[in-house]
Amino acid sequence: MDRRRFLSAISLGSGALFTVPEIARAAEPRIAGSGKDFAQSKPPRTNFFPGFQTRDVKTSSATIHLVVGGSGPPVLLLHGYPQTHIVWRKMAPQLARDFTVVAPDLRGYGDSSRPPDGENHSGYSKRAMARDQVEVMEQLGFRRFAVIGHDRGGRVAHRMALDYRESVERLALLDIVPTYKLFTSVTREFATSYFHWFFLIQDAPLPESLIGNSLEQWLAWALDGTPPPWMEDAAYREYLHALRKPGTLHALCEDYRAAAGIDLDHDAADLHRKIECPLLALWGAKGAMQSLYDVLQTWKERATDVRGKALDSGHFLPEQASGAVLTELRAFLQDGQAG
Repeated sequence: MDRRRFLSAISLGSGALFTVPEIARAAEPRIAGSGKDFAQSKPPRTNFFPGFQTRDVKTSSATIHLVVGGSGPPVLLLHGYPQTHIVWRKMAPQLARDFTVVAPDLRGYGDSSRPPDGENHSGYSKRAMARDQVEVMEQLGFRRFAVIGHDRGGRVAHRMALDYRESVERLALLDIVPTYKLFTSVTREFATSYFHWFFLIQDAPLPESLIGNSLEQWLAWALDGTPPPWMEDAAYREYLHALRKPGTLHALCEDYRAAAGIDLDHDAADLHRKIECPLLALWGAKGAMQSLYDVLQTWKERATDVRGKALDSGHFLPEQASGAVLTELRAFLQDGQAG
């Protein structure tokens, strides 16, 4: 769709020529980049997971891109916003010494597909995202596995532990508290630190357009730098390249729109249920969760077997504190093997 047709569609109303998702995707500009180091529209691909296989697995409603490597008990790694599976590049090769590690892109992110929005954003509900990953693991031959989720991936993992109790053997959640808790106890401090939660849920194509027109600035804000000191240039380029893929900004907004709608409905219906598998909660001592919530106590309200601690890190634990996270995860996962 060219700019003239896009403007005509807006002026005539979202139902005149195109659907809202089509308008949102059209509003995402093709950005050449402004920084001298990150101006390439398509960076050279880096092998972040030497020895791993790359696969695309078709589920009942999406195609999930992933890497898989190692041997031993299966561990599923789920990334957050605005990243992809490469958030695990510092940890996955280490875990693969003792475990079979599966690191996918969530639907809508990276090289996975972008399914339709669905009614009430159900296409990007955590229930739909969790179903993707359970189907992926089944196709890889794993019916029970451990799940480690950071940020948005942690919210998918939380839903998975409720919907697929027979599949999730152990659960580790990095720097989150339940979505329902966040939306039902909004404070000025939370709204300030997490303003993007309320911005990204606005109707398309507003957030898609504004972010797309300042994509590098948005990514720099989201990751605390261009790139931040704890991230290699190659990883930053990969994240930027992933955000430029057609339809990605809309899909990522749909993830947040679902969180403020259908996900809350699902969570409210399950308030009487608790996670039954062992749960490890880790969070950054320098991040917002530490200052806003009693993270461990909050998860004890939602699960029967909880342990955890703060680590010397900000929000991006898999990249900022990979060594400390690995130490905690190894102990947690090996405890499961001993049991």
